[in-house]
Amino acid sequence: MEKYTHLGVYGVLIQDRSILLIRKARGPYLGKWDLPGGSIEFGEEPGQTLKREFLEETGLPDIEGHMKTAVSCTIIYEQADGVREEMHHIGLIYQVKLKQVKAPIKRHGDQKDSLGAEWIPLEKLKFIPITPFVEMVTQELDEDNKE
Repeated sequence: MEKYTHLGVYGVLIQDRSILLIRKARGPYLGKWDLPGGSIEFGEEPGQTLKREFLEETGLPDIEGHMKTAVSCTIIYEQADGVREEMHHIGLIYQVKLKQVKAPIKRHGDQKDSLGAEWIPLEKLKFIPITPFVEMVTQELDEDNKE
């Protein structure tokens, strides 16, 4: 089994008790709802990655983000060709705000990585398939609301 590490930058954008997520089109999280984000390109600053990935996956061009936390998980999965892999997934998580409040989102993805973006009500997250990072971030939100 091949083992590898993946480092990415992801954004948490919440408005009106809904979180902006994308549906994964491939990889270990195929079909699950995930935070917008992805891999850092060579020489790219994490903040630049966040803006580029948000534009690519959600269509939102005008965001600002502040580093919130770093998280990681390990997942074993089988690729479409039957090869099993183990991935150590590390995410730099940013809190995101829109500069333009009523911007439209890209509901139809590129079919390569994203099947499209959607605003998902926070209370519905327990009923849909989500990635470990979404689960971690929303657990943190629940804990913050209890205090």
